[in-house]
Amino acid sequence: MSTNKDRRQKALSQLEKEIKSRDLKEKTKPLTVVFASLAVILVVVGGIWYASTRGTEDEAITAEETSATTTEAPSYETLSLARTTPLADTVTCEYTDAGEASRTVSKPATENIPATGTVTVNLATAQGNIGMELDRSVSPCTVNAVEHFAAEGYYNDTVCHRITTSGIYVLQCGDPSGTGAGGPGFNFANEYPTDEATDTTNPVIYSRGTIAMANAGVGTNGSQFFLNYQDSPLQPNYTYFGKITDEGLATLDSIAAAGAADGASDGAPATEVRISTATVS
Repeated sequence: MSTNKDRRQKALSQLEKEIKSRDLKEKTKPLTVVFASLAVILVVVGGIWYASTRGTEDEAITAEETSATTTEAPSYETLSLARTTPLADTVTCEYTDAGEASRTVSKPATENIPATGTVTVNLATAQGNIGMELDRSVSPCTVNAVEHFAAEGYYNDTVCHRITTSGIYVLQCGDPSGTGAGGPGFNFANEYPTDEATDTTNPVIYSRGTIAMANAGVGTNGSQFFLNYQDSPLQPNYTYFGKITDEGLATLDSIAAAGAADGASDGAPATEVRISTATVS
């Protein structure tokens, strides 16, 4: 298995190639655009971190961040919240064994999974409720899994272990171990937008209020997810599967206002965010 260091170096090499290509195309533009591209390298190891359920190595999920000294920021398209081509009314899902479970949970059903309509999951926390409206039409196997986790109490009494306040703006939850290294003991494939994307290297905007799965690489989704409380530029390698309710966004805004512990831009929330119960309605 490749090491975390190897993966980071590979990511840096790929990004350097992309920047060199971009520089050739854009060399007639102001130098500030070039500086913005180079700044990406400095933050390539930032973003959301999610440890693979198959081991203990952390893996970087990178996000683009603009240097405060640049005068021209990169422009990204906002992720559409609907598929270009609708799915059939039902789909078949696959959940593959991977590592040890952080908490005992059964596997979700796999046959005749609905790919229409929505389901609501409410996360009750001391800071307030975080309602999530999950969209089966975009990512039915993901919704099926998250709904199953909530119904079996998998998310009850768990902490949202990470908040980021620079570059990307997310609260990350869903690991019963609270370490960022836990999962349900199985993985499942990416869905939208990865399965429709023609280019997964260029970031798109995961807009404020969207919910997506954290992963340790495409096809390694487990139980961890992240809530975008502001627009966040990310490669389309993270399955979008729903939106946060207005009440939930108000709760997230309060959590985000407190920031991360010790004034960091990335780490545990300054005020503990513990999901007491996750209920399906």
